[in-house]
Amino acid sequence: MPQTDFDVIVLGSGAGGLSAAVTAAAHGLSVCVIEKDSVLGGTTAWSGGWIWCPGNEPAQRAGLTEVPEAPLTYLRAVTGNHFDEPRVRAFLQAAPQMVAFFETETALQFEGGLKIPDTYGHQPGAGMGGRSVIAKPFDGRALGAAIDLLRLPLPETTFKGMTIQSGPDLRAFMTMTRSVKSFAYVTNRVVRHFWDLARYRRGMSLRNGSALIGRLLRSALDRGVVIKTDTVVLTLTQSGGHVGGVRLRDGTVLRARAGVVLATGGYPHDAVRRAETFVRNDEHRTLAVPTATGDGLHLAAAVGADTRTDQNSAAALCPVSTVRWPDGRVGQFPHIIDRGKPGVIGVLANGKRFCNEGLGYHDYVQAMQSALPPEAPAKSWLVCDHRFLRRYGLGIVRPSPVPYQSWIRTGYLKTGKTIADLARACGIDPVGLSQTVDHLNADAARGIDSAFGRGTTAYMRLQGDPDHGPNPNVAPIQTGPFYAVEVVPGSFGTFTGLRTDGQARVLTADQQVIPGLYAAGADNASVFGGFYPAGGINLGPAMTFGFVAGRHAATGDTE
Repeated sequence: MPQTDFDVIVLGSGAGGLSAAVTAAAHGLSVCVIEKDSVLGGTTAWSGGWIWCPGNEPAQRAGLTEVPEAPLTYLRAVTGNHFDEPRVRAFLQAAPQMVAFFETETALQFEGGLKIPDTYGHQPGAGMGGRSVIAKPFDGRALGAAIDLLRLPLPETTFKGMTIQSGPDLRAFMTMTRSVKSFAYVTNRVVRHFWDLARYRRGMSLRNGSALIGRLLRSALDRGVVIKTDTVVLTLTQSGGHVGGVRLRDGTVLRARAGVVLATGGYPHDAVRRAETFVRNDEHRTLAVPTATGDGLHLAAAVGADTRTDQNSAAALCPVSTVRWPDGRVGQFPHIIDRGKPGVIGVLANGKRFCNEGLGYHDYVQAMQSALPPEAPAKSWLVCDHRFLRRYGLGIVRPSPVPYQSWIRTGYLKTGKTIADLARACGIDPVGLSQTVDHLNADAARGIDSAFGRGTTAYMRLQGDPDHGPNPNVAPIQTGPFYAVEVVPGSFGTFTGLRTDGQARVLTADQQVIPGLYAAGADNASVFGGFYPAGGINLGPAMTFGFVAGRHAATGDTE
């Protein structure tokens, strides 16, 4: 007879859900993970996999020590009136504990982002490196038959299904035509990947979010966590005000003695809630998995939970371009890396720049939305020349030696022999764009960006090209033909979520704890108030508050 009694039930199998499940199981609890999709990993499996967690052990092992109050000072400066000190302190205390726990007790091992600075280097307390970690690459063969449960990576962000990790791995791919060492490395990676495709019908060298989920899944299986896929929860069950289980669509009731953790991925595909909370929702295109439809928020509301709507932004924003594949499938490409490289600019329909392209992807979208009148379509164009395209690529268009002409034929990549020709092909004002490019080229001759200051912080310089000088973020646009890709607002997921305390317990509107109910991941309202202070600020709190929820369900305190 199927098991119906557990200590903890977790809804959702992304970073937050699996973190909670593995933690609770490691503390001796019986755990069931319920996933309504047929595969595991949620949006995490499609992500870059970086986790922001100041004070982590990989950084300490490398000799990078953290001034205890510096991250708090930084977050206070960045979030301003949205600063939630009790929850921020809870996060900063638990984040390094989370990393240490997983490295000691599970198959999840980390590499340190030792050279990755925080986004806003001019703010007090900003970190210059070491506050992020990423899961070490993982051999999918270690999952055995369970590899079939792991969500495949996004085609838009891979090369034929092969994930490429930021850092040395990505740099090798970007320099393979200019370095014998890089060429040999890439050749080895590609050959092994195609061997895996032929034998296993998927890549087995898991990296980024795939490695994180793969390692968490291995850890869950090692701890005896029961996993149910293709399973829909209709309601939470309560007894005496305590959430004690779930009722499934088939009528089955599963009991959870210690509690239920909601980690269903937020509401990026809930059209009604999006319309209520998003800026420019009409043009918004999310990068989240289709199953992220707000289930956790709806289930919690039915038992009295409150959803916070006071964030600076309702979503973790990112500029995206729409990719139309030959088989008719449509996807979205996140412009994370290309914007910071020297020789590309973002412009509006008037041909004018509107932001520092080298700042964060979240900042780019917010600046675009602020610069446009309400009646204007929310879109911009990334513009570059032929040298840039072949050296760095643009969006889904890969750098040399990968061919690019097919993307011109599909209309994804616009082109023109002159800047004016390109402008007309895009519907941009030719005079405005020509003036903007002329101004950029004059600045580039001096290695500056007089309009927006590209290259003036450590974060910007990391996004640039270290082999290009004097400014790694600034180069002229002058070698025709010229190219452009249209980008619109997108997001990785939602910031608006359930009101919780520092132990990830879900609260009512009057701050009362709903016993037995926890939230992690995007179901838990942004601890950073809807700001984006650094890369990895989605997965950092997801992993940390999942860990906190699982630990609290097991022990009743924060240890």
